[in-house]
Amino acid sequence: MASDICAAVAEPPLWRATVPVFDAALLRLDRTVAKAIGALGAEADAAFTQRPARAMMPAGQQVATAAQFTLRVAYPLAGRRAPEVRGALDAAGLLARLAETRALLAALPPGDFAGAEGRKVRFQAGFADLELAGEAFLHGFGLPNLYFHHAMAHVALKQAGVGLGKADFDGLHDYPEGFSFG
Repeated sequence: MASDICAAVAEPPLWRATVPVFDAALLRLDRTVAKAIGALGAEADAAFTQRPARAMMPAGQQVATAAQFTLRVAYPLAGRRAPEVRGALDAAGLLARLAETRALLAALPPGDFAGAEGRKVRFQAGFADLELAGEAFLHGFGLPNLYFHHAMAHVALKQAGVGLGKADFDGLHDYPEGFSFG
């Protein structure tokens, strides 16, 4: 126990705020994709073409974008160029993409995040070219975008008939079967 606490203290704050947090979000997305497959069977791939609203990206692209955001944020904070993970936007392709993304995040050494709070990160937000210090980049840009795309995938898959709830999104809530906020 004491060694776990000492190890956690030794890890740079922005490593702790990215890699484990992003991995947990990616795991929830992985479970959401798997739940769509389990619920819809052969129709699951069609569910990933569902859009949360008319002018928005479909669920599959939302999952892929959420996954890519984890790399787009963690890698620059570690002083590295973010790799791009590609693949099909069907259920199997998304599961593969999520697994590859999780492996890429796990490979980032915590020590690379030393001093990341003040490290300047240049990035694009839509058509805007921006530069923020690492902590502002993570909290003001990275996390909101990750959770936005995660939520839009959740909504689109729910609209496509996958029985998703808050527990599927955050991995923490627990409600009895059939419970509704109705």
